Amino acid sequence: MTRILGIDPGSRITGYGLVDGNGQHCHYVASGVIRTADAPFPDRLRIIFQDLSSLIKEYQPHAMAIENVHVRHNVSSALKLGQARGAAICAGANEGLPVHEYTPAVVKQALVGVGNAGKAQVQAMVQLLLELPAAPPEDAADALAMAICHLNQARLSGRTALAAARQWK
Repeated sequence: MTRILGIDPGSRITGYGLVDGNGQHCHYVASGVIRTADAPFPDRLRIIFQDLSSLIKEYQPHAMAIENVHVRHNVSSALKLGQARGAAICAGANEGLPVHEYTPAVVKQALVGVGNAGKAQVQAMVQLLLELPAAPPEDAADALAMAICHLNQARLSGRTALAAARQWK
């Protein structure tokens, strides 16, 4: 059983989701958000780092999957997002986790089948795949989607490597 910690970084709200996977099945472990909205910016980064470090120690994931930075319109927001990602990545690296990065489009494609799926579609698919009684909040759903995407990518990479090894024998 492999446990993945998915992260949807944000300087005010960082979503997290933990999923266990074995082969084709994945199981919900935990999810939620880290809220830092009223703190000064350096304190927000510290809160993200400390809270994720505590979650990693509590749940003992095997790897972390995190959303890659994408710049839309506001460069200042993208820089803050990058710093929040940095705090999250440092928390994972500090605890010895391998960190894997995925773009939102790759995650949406992996879960919904289209790279420009809406938030509600991602939430609904996460609810369906993890057999949850209700759709998780947006940030937690995005983090769970990140973890599910990584489990699927890791399984596919393993199969590809196995097929390549058989071909060259």
